[in-house]
Amino acid sequence: MIEQYIPLILAIVIALLFSLFLLKASSWFGPQRPNPEKLSTYESGMEPVRTARERFSVKFYIIAMVFIVFDIEVVFLYPWAINLKSLSQSMGFFIIAEMFIFIIILLAGYFYLLKKGALKWD
Repeated sequence: MIEQYIPLILAIVIALLFSLFLLKASSWFGPQRPNPEKLSTYESGMEPVRTARERFSVKFYIIAMVFIVFDIEVVFLYPWAINLKSLSQSMGFFIIAEMFIFIIILLAGYFYLLKKGALKWD
C-alpha cells in the first residue's frame, strides 16, 4: 500500500529541495552591496514621518471586508459560467433563474453599501 505513495513523496521532497535551493541561490550568487540608503525604510516612495504603531481608520477595514465579500462572491460565478451549457441542458430554466437571483442579491447589497456611503473614502 505504501509503495503507491513513494513517487508522490519523492516528487514533494524534490520540489521542496529545489525551492529551498532557489531561495538560497539568490543570496549566494546575487550582488551584495548594502549601503545606508538601501537599508533605509521605504514606503510608497516616501520617507516615513510617523510611527508604524498608528491606528488605521475603521473605514479602511470596512472597505477591505467589503472587497473580500464581493471577491468571494465572484468566485461562485466561475463554476456556473463554465458549466452553464451542460447545466442548462439538464436543469433548464431553474439554473439560470437561480443565478439571476444570486446576482440580484449581490446588486442589492452593493446598492445598499452605496446608499450608506460605505465605499466613500473621506
